Amino acid sequence: MHTSGSPARPTRRKALQGSRRGKALLVPAALAALALLAGCDTTPTVNPAGVAPGWDRQMDALLPTDVLLLGEQHDATEHQRLQRDTVQRLAARGQLAAVVMEMAERGHGTAGLLASATPDQVRAALQWNDAAWPWQAYGPVVMAAVAAGVPVLGGNLPRSAMRAAMQETRWDAHLPAAALQRQYTALREGHCGLLPESQIAPMARIQIARDASMAQTAQGALQRGKTVVLIAGAGHVHRSMGVPTHWPASVRAQVVVARAGAAAPVPAPGDADAVLDTAAAPARDACAELRQQWQARPAAQPAAGARP
Repeated sequence: MHTSGSPARPTRRKALQGSRRGKALLVPAALAALALLAGCDTTPTVNPAGVAPGWDRQMDALLPTDVLLLGEQHDATEHQRLQRDTVQRLAARGQLAAVVMEMAERGHGTAGLLASATPDQVRAALQWNDAAWPWQAYGPVVMAAVAAGVPVLGGNLPRSAMRAAMQETRWDAHLPAAALQRQYTALREGHCGLLPESQIAPMARIQIARDASMAQTAQGALQRGKTVVLIAGAGHVHRSMGVPTHWPASVRAQVVVARAGAAAPVPAPGDADAVLDTAAAPARDACAELRQQWQARPAAQPAAGARP
């Protein structure tokens, strides 16, 4: 059981999340290896390490709610299994309104498909990027919703909108100063110190714009008496700086953060309603991988003073 306190120090695994997000969202010469940022006033409850035992009971305690946000570590397969189980449980009860995913762009979705749609049809409808978000990991989550006749909606900011988002200085004032600094710190650490300081603020604007896009998508899918499940990286769901900061007070939301292993960062007090510990993901030197990526793509690396 965790107690209140400062978040744990970021791990190399957090940087891995950053490298995967970068592959999904690269804008030539402007975006390189975009980092995943590692949004209630009570101390989160935490399950013992393992396969999130007792999650069904915890989920019931969090309901009813308009939106259930599930924050994951992208390389933790147990987190995707948890998401699939959540979707299946809510759908079986007739309580699932929609599934909104960071892993697909806003504007794409499965609403026009039959429950018998094939994986190929579903991937096409979502314009799924398998190189960035392996279908092997996320396909079971998506198909569980489709099979239940529940729409899956892309929530992420479209790639075509990212350049404009980087220049939207209004996003600099969206978060309180302390939360904005945490965004900046997450970007620095998630990129292993490789980002020039001049690119931190523009990259943070993209992160905030992405959260706004997911929030708008989820709010548009609300149904009375049902729950929208929103799936994203853990940093996107935090109450103090993520998706929930873009909703009016009338939207009821519950935030769940899954952690892969004891070394994974712990949300700050108030940022999550529940924290689920699962088995650690395989160890990888994500910073070394990120450096190799940048060395292999010199044209895509942000130059000093340039926007990321």
